[in-house]
Amino acid sequence: MVDPDGQRGEDSTDRWARVPAVPPSGSVATRTGAHRAPDSADDESVAAPPPRDPVGRRIVRGVGELFITAGLILLLFVVYEVYVTDYLTGRQQDELAEELREQWEQPQGEGPQLRQVEIGDAFGVLRIPRLGEDYARVILEGTNETELSKGPGHYEGTAMPGEPGNVALAGHRVGKGSPFLELDAMQPGDPIVVETADSWFVYRVLGDPATGDLAADPSGIPGRQIVRPADIDVIAPTPNQAASAPSGSYLTLTTCHPRFSAQQRLIIHARLDGGALSKAELPDGPPALFEG
Repeated sequence: MVDPDGQRGEDSTDRWARVPAVPPSGSVATRTGAHRAPDSADDESVAAPPPRDPVGRRIVRGVGELFITAGLILLLFVVYEVYVTDYLTGRQQDELAEELREQWEQPQGEGPQLRQVEIGDAFGVLRIPRLGEDYARVILEGTNETELSKGPGHYEGTAMPGEPGNVALAGHRVGKGSPFLELDAMQPGDPIVVETADSWFVYRVLGDPATGDLAADPSGIPGRQIVRPADIDVIAPTPNQAASAPSGSYLTLTTCHPRFSAQQRLIIHARLDGGALSKAELPDGPPALFEG
């Protein structure tokens, strides 16, 4: 086709031939996205996973977490054994002391009243001025955990307060009231006082008060010993002499040693200083309670 200027005109067919084809809406190309670049979602779907920690590092982390958990459990156990049980035993001691006072206030016959006691019965009060002016622990008959969880326990079959032989008492060092926590502080001549329904009995730790030597008592019985748990001769009628008859009136305190361990036993031996002192004459206690 030629235009009026004499130039060849562009045929409409040529123009349409050069226009790129546009697929109609809904065509296969549009539906499948053949003409779209992959979006971000498509990229993420094929992204490589992040690298994992080495096996050794994971094991170390796991062991560390295990130790932390075990440490927390141990800490909670110690808190319970030392503080919670002390508090609970203190409450039980208060109740036992009140019950014992009520028993003692009931009318009694004439003469010293030291009734026959059964396992679990409270029958006296232990006072040790060296361990505090207000130190007072109700004594129970028996040395099973049932009794020791409440206070010092009296070894069944050993002497009763004031009698010839050996009044042997056991108590926890740490926890359950910790009655013998500082028993290693005892010195020769220190008084240990046992209160019963109508009497006071004063025992004094063996040794040489002049020098402070706990092993220098003329009797040959040391004021303090560290022994194995199986060494039961320490509570014999005459301490450390299982085959002999009582050579006097003694008192022995036993507890675990060292603190927080039951590998050994800490032993304190004392001897009766005089006889029974009447509570009617000394209602506030014997002079030994107020020494130092």
